[in-house]
Amino acid sequence: MTTPIVEMRDICKSFGPVLALVNVNLRLMPGEILGLVGDNSAGKSTLMKILTGAYQRDSGSVRISGAETNFRSPHESRKLGIEMIYQDFALCGNMDVAQNIFLGRWPRRFGLFVDRARMYREAQADLLRLKVDVNSVFQKVESLSGGRQQSVAIARAVSFAPKVVVFDEPTANLSVTATDRMLETMTELKRQGVAQILISHRLTDIFAVGDRVMVLKRGRGVGDRYIRHSSEREVLELIVTGTPETALTADEATRGASAQEITA
Repeated sequence: MTTPIVEMRDICKSFGPVLALVNVNLRLMPGEILGLVGDNSAGKSTLMKILTGAYQRDSGSVRISGAETNFRSPHESRKLGIEMIYQDFALCGNMDVAQNIFLGRWPRRFGLFVDRARMYREAQADLLRLKVDVNSVFQKVESLSGGRQQSVAIARAVSFAPKVVVFDEPTANLSVTATDRMLETMTELKRQGVAQILISHRLTDIFAVGDRVMVLKRGRGVGDRYIRHSSEREVLELIVTGTPETALTADEATRGASAQEITA
């Protein structure tokens, strides 16, 4: 049986008297796209910040490729191949595309000088790998549209050769065209074997590219469904009511479906 690339078990987190997460379990398989949904107080971002080391869990365990981990910072999770792309992209507008992709880790010549030729060459290669359309790696980021800025943020994450990429509301402020381009990029990453977690309020996007969807409500997991065995209506009802449906959970569907169906 394939080992999950990410497995979070019984995760609890409190902020003072507020219970943000209560015994939450999350499983992500290699190359899988998992949608993470819920209302604004569900705990989605908190759970992902625990995964990346930005927050420390109160209890529970986090395993990466089967190995127990205890990240103390995003820098530590990055070393094991986990990247998170936030809604604000965290880019430097006054720098160009290539400089943003390599910000803080400039390629060097002789260990001393920034190898600018290599930087621009590799930045272009990262963009081509993602099949994203940016006019020039020399263009200032502040002159780019929101969709293209996001492409730069994704290229920066991918340049670290991640095993897992977490997207925080990646299509929230994008045009229809930019949203389609973003979903194409996620599909391309999946082809390249990168597992992804998509935090989103847009169920249409999750059902367009996702394999599975997990629902949180008030800090608790209330549903886990394979896209192929579910519907937007069922997931929406879980988000609103927090009441599990009669449809199969993801684990039940896996046990009950034929091997041919699961591997199709």
